[in-house]
Amino acid sequence: MDTTIDALPTEAPKPNSHRAVWVGRVLSGLPVLFLMFDVTIKLMGHPAVAEASTKLGLPENANKPIALVLLACLALYVVKRTAPLGAVLLTGYLGGAVLVHVRVSDPLFSHTLFPVYVGAMLWAGLYLRDARVRGLASAA
Repeated sequence: MDTTIDALPTEAPKPNSHRAVWVGRVLSGLPVLFLMFDVTIKLMGHPAVAEASTKLGLPENANKPIALVLLACLALYVVKRTAPLGAVLLTGYLGGAVLVHVRVSDPLFSHTLFPVYVGAMLWAGLYLRDARVRGLASAA
């Protein structure tokens, strides 16, 4: 019985074209800007955030800690070396957002799946701009 384990490929993935990398940066940048806006209004204590939190069943005093968690995840995502870890953590964060919207029976395509759209853009952008992610995806 052969008990060897296949290792990940050792050869480096081919670099993406300059254009693909820029498309990846834009695909990454749009959700990062949106999420930074979300962090900002949560930390400022904007009245709309308090109202939305109440509607979603979250205590108002949870907004600042949630914003700080999101900010930490975003910081990891925008640094090239830690971007894959940031993407994984942001995926978890956005999954929690989906759960909150499902719990209050928000509309499916406009509210509930919106975090999925954001996550898809984050991962697509990372795939295009990071050869390590492309290498892992091609190994699977």
